[in-house]
Amino acid sequence: MHQHSHHHAHRHSNSPADLLDLDAEVHREYLEGMVDWVADRVDPRVIVDVGAGTGTGTRVLAARFPEAEVIAVDRSPEMLARVRDTAGRHGFKDRVKTVEADLDAGWPAVDSADLVWAALSLHHVQEPGAFLRQLHDALNPGALLVVLEMESQPRFLPDEIGIGTPGLEARAHALAGERGWNNHPDWSEDLDRAGFDVEAVRRTEIDLDGTTPTARTYARTVLSKLREGLESDLSADDLDALAQLSSEHGPHSVLSRNDLRVRGHRTIWAARKLDREEN
Repeated sequence: MHQHSHHHAHRHSNSPADLLDLDAEVHREYLEGMVDWVADRVDPRVIVDVGAGTGTGTRVLAARFPEAEVIAVDRSPEMLARVRDTAGRHGFKDRVKTVEADLDAGWPAVDSADLVWAALSLHHVQEPGAFLRQLHDALNPGALLVVLEMESQPRFLPDEIGIGTPGLEARAHALAGERGWNNHPDWSEDLDRAGFDVEAVRRTEIDLDGTTPTARTYARTVLSKLREGLESDLSADDLDALAQLSSEHGPHSVLSRNDLRVRGHRTIWAARKLDREEN
């Protein structure tokens, strides 16, 4: 674990896969807690990880449910290659299957599942209502769908950061929200319309130490992506401040600051496909 973090701290990549891995490492304890919460509600034999990315959820689910088969679905063959590599390295190779599929084309032809895990993926689907109805019809009776979302990119900095004007992160997040970054609805109504029974909705405030090597690299990667994505919207002063924060060296780089926290909110929905006689 420490070697992994140390390795990340010395390289900087804005690739989606690397950002997903950093997010997973920083939020591992939260993620494992959410899977424990799910385990109180279902004992699955077949699990589908929808929009599996690099396989973070796949790995935690396979570890928590050692008797289950886990099917990782993603449209990126590169991401699925990472899933297979992770499964091999952690001893889950025989229980993890990968399926390349574009969710915008509908629910893929996979084994009927007892648990579907959709972490930070449902808001990417163009027609979520139609997708959820197809998913509902494909699931085993009594199956559980778990949807996990974050409200925005995490925040790392205090309001006063010693450069630029106060409130830099708040301004950047507001602009990112206007652009639709990570926007998602309260999925409760969509789930209800698709035929699911929403059993629980849980919103959690995240507040973690931001000074570990992995958290610093995560902060640098997120802030760098914010700067790139908002280059035409932010002021020159704000862009300069973000450049200093996401630089490899310098007094204001997040790699050397001691006032970082990883803060944000994540919401999880647990929705059941009822048995026919219960509907």
